[in-house]
Amino acid sequence: MTFSQKFILTTCRPLLNILFSWKTEGRENIPLTGPLIVAANHLHVLDPIFLQFSFPRWITFIAKEELFRSPFLRFWLRWAGSFPIQRGGQIREKQKMLKSARNALEEGCTLGMFPEGSRSYDGELKKGKPGSAVIALKANVALLPIGIIGTDKLKGISWLWKRPRIVITIGKPFKLPPTDGRLSKSQMQLLTTQLMYEIAALLPPEYQGAYAKHEDRES
Repeated sequence: MTFSQKFILTTCRPLLNILFSWKTEGRENIPLTGPLIVAANHLHVLDPIFLQFSFPRWITFIAKEELFRSPFLRFWLRWAGSFPIQRGGQIREKQKMLKSARNALEEGCTLGMFPEGSRSYDGELKKGKPGSAVIALKANVALLPIGIIGTDKLKGISWLWKRPRIVITIGKPFKLPPTDGRLSKSQMQLLTTQLMYEIAALLPPEYQGAYAKHEDRES
């Protein structure tokens, strides 16, 4: 974490506490050292900010490539150490992103990812994409599941006086089971499903969406 990043976290935290009614649960589950992938559900553009201010470590987010097209956003994303991913990109682009992610993890970084790939506008957990699980498996690092609730209520300007309750729930880190050879699509799907159920377990039923039926977990 750079000096400027520490400065931003220290000076902006009081403002965040004034503007929003929010809390973090499970901070004791955060490993303080070593490479880590943070995987959370995604409801609002402010989710990365709440995640960052919930952590004692700086989170390097993998962001969609479109965000880097804006000069203003590109400046802040580069400052924060984020790097882009092309949704639906070719194999070469995916391999480049995977290499960048593994290099960051080898340096002991904390990567932040939203496995759904985009925001859920109805608040329900969508089907996960395999990127987070594949990177975690290839780099042999732990995944830290996180459930976010309440940011989906930040719509219009009424939230300023309604102050919806926002809760960031941090689960326990875990590693995916190792596999031999090249991953098949079915293997990637199973690993992704395991990760998404870990996230769903941190959410109330109305947020669990595609992963609400936990009885299917062992199938």
